[in-house]
Amino acid sequence: MQPLDPYRPFTVADARAAGISRWQLEGPRFQRLFTGIYVRSDVAVTTPVLAAAALLASPPGTAVCHHTAAALWGAAVPHSPDVHVAVPDGRRLVVSGLRAHRPTVVPATGRRRGLPVTSPERTFLDLAAELDLVDLVVLGDSLVHVGVTSPDALRTAAAAHRGRGALVARRAAGLVRAGAESAMESRLRLLVVLSGLPEPVLQHPVRTRHGSYRLDLAWPAVRVALEYDGRHHVERERQWARDLGRREALEADGWRLVVAIAGDVFATPGLTLQRLEEALRRAGLPVRIRSTQWRRHFPGRA
Repeated sequence: MQPLDPYRPFTVADARAAGISRWQLEGPRFQRLFTGIYVRSDVAVTTPVLAAAALLASPPGTAVCHHTAAALWGAAVPHSPDVHVAVPDGRRLVVSGLRAHRPTVVPATGRRRGLPVTSPERTFLDLAAELDLVDLVVLGDSLVHVGVTSPDALRTAAAAHRGRGALVARRAAGLVRAGAESAMESRLRLLVVLSGLPEPVLQHPVRTRHGSYRLDLAWPAVRVALEYDGRHHVERERQWARDLGRREALEADGWRLVVAIAGDVFATPGLTLQRLEEALRRAGLPVRIRSTQWRRHFPGRA
């Protein structure tokens, strides 16, 4: 019998060689990930586990790509119910739960969690054909944030790209910035930029007599900041108290804070822009909302 690590995905042939019968595979000890691919039933089905299983079900030379590659790189990407793989041209793959892509040019790959995966730049370009502008910038920002690429590398790759999504790839790459620490911060920044208001500085450091802070989005010249507050800031009383103290310290130092929550981005983006415009004008910056581009990407709710 051949040794088998049942805590890693394995094939029916691997199980048979280890003396595990088909009847045992279908029992409570194991779970099926894809047709012919199993793992122990107490193993958490994470993205790396699914990706490893998908490669076992795929032809040699296959690499993880698209949404699954982005998730392996640690980036923020919309959920996809399938595992995405790039299959060598001419090879056939029809497996439930797998989405096979057949690139005409062999994609640039690296290794992540020991698995062959399209490079961060190639992943960005591949998803340009599937994501809208905002989601693509969020992806780019998050790839930069986890340290696997840079804005310059994404812009260079997008400039040379001639495939599907080339135009949106170039535009999105030009909007990617270092410093965004969450998907919602990226969305909030894009709402501002697409409205024609001045682009903010990300993670601006501020030192007051009460302490040192970093502001999500800031216009330092006029001491205005736009902050995103997630649900956890309200639900955790201790965090809420710290946030209130932080806000008081910043306001005492002359900063005007505009605070936004998820609903301000997804439900009432127009009102959020008006609040920010008013704060900037009161601070002495003669600005106005000059573009309606934001409406296409942030339609809000009536």
